Amino acid sequence: MQGIEIIATGRSLPARSVTNQELSKIVDTSDQWIRTRTGIGSRYYCEEETTASMAIEAAKKAVQKAKINKQEIGIVVVATTTPEYAFPSTACLVQQALELPEEVMAFDINAACAGFLYGLGIIAPMLQNSRKPYALVIGSEHLSKIVNYKDRGSCILFGDGAGAALIKKSEKDFYHKGYTRGNKECLYCNGLSSKKEDFYLHMEGNQVFRFAVSAIEEGIESVLKEAKLTMEEVDIVLCHQANGRIISHVEKKYKEYPALFYKNIEFYGNTSAASIPIALDEMEEKGLLKEGQKLLMVGFGAGFTWSSCLLTI
Repeated sequence: MQGIEIIATGRSLPARSVTNQELSKIVDTSDQWIRTRTGIGSRYYCEEETTASMAIEAAKKAVQKAKINKQEIGIVVVATTTPEYAFPSTACLVQQALELPEEVMAFDINAACAGFLYGLGIIAPMLQNSRKPYALVIGSEHLSKIVNYKDRGSCILFGDGAGAALIKKSEKDFYHKGYTRGNKECLYCNGLSSKKEDFYLHMEGNQVFRFAVSAIEEGIESVLKEAKLTMEEVDIVLCHQANGRIISHVEKKYKEYPALFYKNIEFYGNTSAASIPIALDEMEEKGLLKEGQKLLMVGFGAGFTWSSCLLTI
C-alpha cells in the first residue's frame, strides 16, 4: 500500500506521576510485586487533564515540530476507549482547539490498544484520495477513571497519556495488517447502559497474556510476509506497551535480534491506544528514529483486535 510517512510526533502526559509505592497505599501490592510481573515502575494519572486536553496538546506539539501550514491537514483521527463524550468525537474537539479548517474529516475510532495502528491503516488510503497531504493520528486515554482498584491484578497496569503523529502522503511503501477475533469476555468495560458501580475495566489476565503473545508473533510475521522482508532487514520493532513480560516473551522467539525491541513501559504503564505514539515521540526525542530505517509496529487489545504495520522513516 502506498504510501505514508511519519513527519512529526508529540506526546502529552498528566502532571501527576504515580509510583508503585504510592499505589501500594491504596492497593494490596508492592513495588517488587508489580515490577516482577509487569516491568512497570510508575504511571501517570489525570487530575485536571482529560482525554481531549491531552489529545489536543500532543497534536499541537506534532504540528509545531513539523512547521507546516495547518490548512493542509485534511484528516484527524483519535483512537480512544475513554472519551469524555459519546458525541461529539474527541477529534472534533482537536479540530476546534487547533483551529484547523472546517474542510477536514474528524472522527474517533475504538480498537482498544490496537487503535493507533488501525488509525494508520484507515488514513493511508484516505490520504491517497485527499486533496490535502497531511493527517493527524492520535491515541489518547484516561484509563485511570475506569480501572477497578479492588482488582490488584489489573489496576496496576494502566496509565493515562496521549501521543500524536503527523502523517504525510508519500511515495514510500506502507504495509498494514489488521485482525479481529470477537471476544467480550476476557477484556471489556461496560458502557452507558451499565450500572454506575459496574462501570470499570474487567480483565482475565492469563487469557489476555496468551492472546497477546500469539498476536504479536502473528502480527510481525504477517506484515514481514506482506512486505517480502525478513527480521534482519528491520531496524526497530515497537510493540504496544502492555506488559514487560509479554514483550520479553516475544523477544525470546527473536533472540537473534534483542536490540530491535523498544520498551518504555517502566515509566508509563499500559496507556492503550496512546502507548505506541508516546513511544514514537520518545524515540524521536532520543534521536533513535533515523531517515531510511524500517520500523515495524504491533498493537493488540480488547476486541480482540490486533494490527501491525511496516513503514520507512
